[in-house]
Amino acid sequence: MHVRPRASILLLLVITLLCTACSLGGPIATATPTPAPPSTTPTNVFTPIPTTSSFYQCPPGLSGSVECYTPYALRVAYGVQSLTARGFTGKGQTLVDIVSYGSPSLQQDMDVFDSQFGLPALHIQVLAPLGTVPFDPQNSDMVGWAGETELDVQIMHAIAPAAKIIVMTSPVDETEGTVGMPEFLQLEQYAVSHHLGQVFSQSYVASEATLSDSVGQQLVKQYTDFYQQITTQDGWTVISGSGDNGATDWANIAATQLATTATVNFPADVPWVTSVGGTTLQSTATGYNETAWSGSGGGVSKFFTEPGFQQGLPATVQALLKGQRGIPDIAADANPQTGMAFYFNGHWTLTGGTSASTPLWAALVAIANQMAGHPLGFINPGLYKVALSAHGQSDFRDIVNGNNSVQGTVQVQGFSAQVGWDAVTGWGAPLADHFLPDLITALG
Repeated sequence: MHVRPRASILLLLVITLLCTACSLGGPIATATPTPAPPSTTPTNVFTPIPTTSSFYQCPPGLSGSVECYTPYALRVAYGVQSLTARGFTGKGQTLVDIVSYGSPSLQQDMDVFDSQFGLPALHIQVLAPLGTVPFDPQNSDMVGWAGETELDVQIMHAIAPAAKIIVMTSPVDETEGTVGMPEFLQLEQYAVSHHLGQVFSQSYVASEATLSDSVGQQLVKQYTDFYQQITTQDGWTVISGSGDNGATDWANIAATQLATTATVNFPADVPWVTSVGGTTLQSTATGYNETAWSGSGGGVSKFFTEPGFQQGLPATVQALLKGQRGIPDIAADANPQTGMAFYFNGHWTLTGGTSASTPLWAALVAIANQMAGHPLGFINPGLYKVALSAHGQSDFRDIVNGNNSVQGTVQVQGFSAQVGWDAVTGWGAPLADHFLPDLITALG
């Protein structure tokens, strides 16, 4: 049985719950297209919008959510809005999103999203060098990937509204083990050889438990060698989600049984990849309260030894890692109850899973590339250098509460958020206006 990527499972559950709620309390509100105000400023620098504008408000159908963020509110929460106001919007950069199938309503839904929130119109380029298959709306896998595709693109556009976005689709469903993975690698090789962009956003995962055989290990090596090449020599940055099953993940190819021991995911475990975990983000009267999201994938890899950039972590962390790669590196909001408003399949819902935090970080890298005037490529050494420096406290919102223990069909002891790096949220969430300049300097 094929299953959806972890975040897409969450997405479909959220859509179902919201639709159920609306059947009791009225329909979910769809967007009323609102033309953006005429611009009198340079291209890609936003014209100030009155604070009473609907651009700052979530659609009425989401008013009962725990927390709903508009693109503007999400940029404010992560220190991006001040950069946006200065024209750092990802202009001149290209983000490449890797998915199965894609979505037939991608451009139409993006147009509604942009109109709702006063974002500049974006034409999304969709490439399918491996071919396509007809979209079947009765196929839950395809519908799940459609939602995955659209949440990726809408979050990237919300954070880096002037960046170009290319969606690359595979005609094969990626699930667990090596299924669908060779095709994704071919898509990425195509993107690199055709110089399509500078940043990969990858929300797909496969459990290390399903890649431990010889065939799986061969594929892991192919990916790892490729990522080392493109990040260190070709200027690409690879951003991958850490998964949405907490401290464990699937033990079998059919994805019907969770591993009973701590397990992390590939390709987030690859040292050449920047791994993104998840948080719960809530606004308060004085700022933001951010805690570890219980679904955030994180832990210690069995495949990869500890990379040099993690060897400066304190002794308490070294005792946990035992010479192996720890993930994630960083995090952002991934709780489906505290996500960004997102338009899909005729309804407004909230984004969720590390499939939401991953494209957010990919968009931040696009902004950093614009600020630097060149692609940053392999950012992990610079990221850890900044985090371990005196600037760390002002560059990250350190997450110190919550854990990713699993208490469900299996019981798996997870990891707790703590001061500094931890195996649930990494270094924490970005304060981009401070972090991005420091990252550029650290990599300089």
